[in-house]
Amino acid sequence: MTELVAGAAAEGELESMLEKHRVELTGYCYRMLGSAFDAEDAVQETMVRAWKSYDKFEGRSSLRSWLYRIATNVSLTMLEGRGKRARPMDFGPAATVETATLGEPHGEATWLQPIPDAWAIPAEGDPAELAVARESIRLAFVAALQHLPARQRAVLILREVLQWSAAETAELLGSTVASVNSALQRARATLADQQPTLAEGGTAVAQDQEELLRRFADAFERYDVESIVTMLHEDAVLSMPPYELWLQGPAEIGKWYVGPGKPCEGSRLVPIMANGMPAFAQYRPNGDGSHEAWALQVLEITDGKITHQNAFLDTATMFPLFGLPLHLEPGEQVTAS
Repeated sequence: MTELVAGAAAEGELESMLEKHRVELTGYCYRMLGSAFDAEDAVQETMVRAWKSYDKFEGRSSLRSWLYRIATNVSLTMLEGRGKRARPMDFGPAATVETATLGEPHGEATWLQPIPDAWAIPAEGDPAELAVARESIRLAFVAALQHLPARQRAVLILREVLQWSAAETAELLGSTVASVNSALQRARATLADQQPTLAEGGTAVAQDQEELLRRFADAFERYDVESIVTMLHEDAVLSMPPYELWLQGPAEIGKWYVGPGKPCEGSRLVPIMANGMPAFAQYRPNGDGSHEAWALQVLEITDGKITHQNAFLDTATMFPLFGLPLHLEPGEQVTAS
């Protein structure tokens, strides 16, 4: 009986030790895979492998390093034979409202997906490390990572985001320091062409952004299109995965809102956070006082202007991911979990 109790206690302790790393591992796998669901699957497989092989863990590295090695191998295997996860802008030039058609939706595996902050950013930790964790799950940065070969992607994340040394990274990948440094140099060159950096966009929702978000939500719910377009950057983009269609510029986006987007009038917006950025769950009116989930709008903001409205329209997938209902009764209040 004593042995059974001791065994149960040991299992409980191991589970606690592994779970302590779940959030940061999910953030790592999300950067690698570009999908919240794939990242969750990768981490679950990592935990299962760690549980099964823990008796072989010799302690020559830390438990954290060992888990990252497993997670890296799982992610690299999942990436074999896959194309990069895309954004609508990867498919061709911007459309105009006069010629715009949504077309046929692409499957889930095509798109870079958003992720709830709570899945990928630890609740506590060193403020500087948390800031980097937040910046490095921004859509623009994760989209840029998709242009890297899988091993280069791992090297860049380990070295630039997690601040591992070249020697630590080489040991994890079963490689050499020279090979790691070469891969990092190539990865940096590719990312430079994509433009985003870890410093882009700041580290939190600043006070001026909070005021912009308040005004945006108010204008959108009143459907004051003139006010909405004044908050858009001159090169602002509106995209709508799972469709290829995207529009650029306040004039075109404004025309969309008063044209094909007109049924959004009367929408309700619920504030959330996604990818370290402000976002809104948009519920469109049904006509009977209730509202239906329509889009998860993730906003990218630069210099006090909205540069990108990422309107993810796959609500059946996206809203449950953020703990949001698909339907709101009249007067019903909701917050993301």
